[in-house]
Amino acid sequence: GPHGGPHGGPRFHIAGRPGAGDSPVLDALGSLPPLLVERLLGALELTVPELDLAGAPDLTGLLGEPLTGGFGMATVAGTSEAVHGAAVLDRVRPGAVPLVAALARRLAVHPRVAALLEVSPEVTDEREAAAAHGAARLALAVSTAAAVLHRAGVRPWALEPPGVIGVAIGTAALLLREAPMPPGYAAAVLAKAREEYLLPLGCAGAVQVSGHRFALLEDGDIPDVGFSGNGLVAVVAGGAVIRTGVETGNVRVVLQVSDSPPPEVAEGWDEVVEVSWRAAAGGASVVGARPVEPQLRRVTPPWPGEYRLRVHARGRDDEDGTESYELVVWEAPAAPEIVHARTDRLGHRLRGEPEPVRPEPPESAYRWVRRSSLSEAATVTVVTGADAAGVLRAFGADPARPESLRAIAEDMLDRESIDPWVAVLDIGGAVLAVEYNGWQGSTGPVLTRASSGGRAASMYWNVNALTRLSFAEHGEVLLSEEPFGPLDAPPRLDAVLAGLDFADFHRGKTMMGLTAVQRFTGHGITAEHLARIEAADVAFRIVPDLPPLLPSRPRPGDPLGPHALAGLPESALRDLAWWAAAQAARYAGLGDDPDITASIAARELTPDAHRRARRSQLHDGEHRWVWLALHRATNPDPLAAAADGIEAARYAAGPHAADLVAGVQARITGSGAP
Repeated sequence: GPHGGPHGGPRFHIAGRPGAGDSPVLDALGSLPPLLVERLLGALELTVPELDLAGAPDLTGLLGEPLTGGFGMATVAGTSEAVHGAAVLDRVRPGAVPLVAALARRLAVHPRVAALLEVSPEVTDEREAAAAHGAARLALAVSTAAAVLHRAGVRPWALEPPGVIGVAIGTAALLLREAPMPPGYAAAVLAKAREEYLLPLGCAGAVQVSGHRFALLEDGDIPDVGFSGNGLVAVVAGGAVIRTGVETGNVRVVLQVSDSPPPEVAEGWDEVVEVSWRAAAGGASVVGARPVEPQLRRVTPPWPGEYRLRVHARGRDDEDGTESYELVVWEAPAAPEIVHARTDRLGHRLRGEPEPVRPEPPESAYRWVRRSSLSEAATVTVVTGADAAGVLRAFGADPARPESLRAIAEDMLDRESIDPWVAVLDIGGAVLAVEYNGWQGSTGPVLTRASSGGRAASMYWNVNALTRLSFAEHGEVLLSEEPFGPLDAPPRLDAVLAGLDFADFHRGKTMMGLTAVQRFTGHGITAEHLARIEAADVAFRIVPDLPPLLPSRPRPGDPLGPHALAGLPESALRDLAWWAAAQAARYAGLGDDPDITASIAARELTPDAHRRARRSQLHDGEHRWVWLALHRATNPDPLAAAADGIEAARYAAGPHAADLVAGVQARITGSGAP
């Protein structure tokens, strides 16, 4: 809006999309992709000044008086000259921009002009038809804008080509929104879709459900139909409607279009029904309460014909948000409906049949986790034979240093850190340890310490679907692995794992893992336990253990060569490892650090050095690679100590890495190795 300027004239602030909300032309201009506006400006800015406007009428009588006096302008960096110029014109010459739009609309329906806007029937290519349709209206808008604005009565700089072209582009966008596409355009779009359509096709996405239904339809809204026939799917004109368990919410839908019938009926689904439907034109979309994702639109073959649709449903009886569907479509003559599976309770109710008695799977008690704050990534550890303080120490946390759980979580988010932390709860007979997006409870050292007085078991999962199920007893880790299928578990865990089929990913590995943890320890986490932890708002930061020292392994891309260290005697390998650690410290400016010099002299990490090495692994830890070089030099495997220690030292040396490698090679040569 205007502000009084120092000379009494109005002053305007113009930034971003000036006038947004009160100028349809400027709003239309601002809604276009910036690159499109710039390309049109570049194409037209030399042409507009050459237009012959000698015969154009003077329309200034239709406008109000131009603004006078001084004014100031401000623009956001990167704003197009066309956007800026159009905004200036709209402000300093009130009524000019709306007049351009009004006259362009009137001209577009004038018989002589309308004939010029028509696309030739000979244009049958979709892109060419769309381009001709748009170009004609842009030409009309440019001509109208130039004719109106060339006598607008404002300073010449306001009528430079960018301003006129900006008004024209915004006006053309309005005209195109209101104008129907050429008569042959729909046929051209269909022809292009048919030419480019390839089989097989697969897509997936979330679909918003309302009224217990979504659909696969060519056009129109989802009709209100019954499902008493098969309890799952009803055929309608141009598609089919699917009955869901959830009334309102999202369901996961996978759709596959094949050029032949599926070779077999997929297992693991509660309900599977196959029906025939006829496509009037083709190109059906998955339809929900709201517009679906682009990949679910116009997905069936874009031509008419008879099709088969096999609908698979899972989780309609559950309330844990895991309800999902798979739709399989292929071209085939009309045939009777086939019910391949009918096992969920909802289907029986809809068909008027007695509901089946199905025992709940053992992991069903943990469905609540999928709707909790632990749903994406966490580790839940249960420990017996220890108190809360002992469990905290086993995790590497200090029981005397509690902090706010919420504050730690916010700190991790602000720093984009994954430093470990844990919250604990004594649940009577066991201690529950919960790590949000952490994994320390799945590591061997923590499990060993935590189980020293009894048992410890943990289930870890993350957003990438990685998991780890672990059991330990009296300081011995019995099992710790990713549960994909049958686990290589000792016999004492047979009862713990009975009935838990980790190969069936539909059942949920996280829920089955938590069930196994509860069986092994006699205790499990509940929603009430988690609520108590979060209400208490107490957690503890963890100083993590150092990474495990692994035996030697192949090292592709080793700058020393694949066999450079293999022939060295054990003493030479040990010497190399500690020499590299000392060089890493020297390059980092820590050559005189007392903890480091003492560790190198003793060829083992001193207690103080060990604590500093652990802390170096944290987000704000210092000299991580120096401490890793020292730690790796202690590896019981001499070849791994040298190879892995040199690798860490190279990172610690930074710009001096080449000098360090050259020093290693010189020492290898001097050792007399083959």
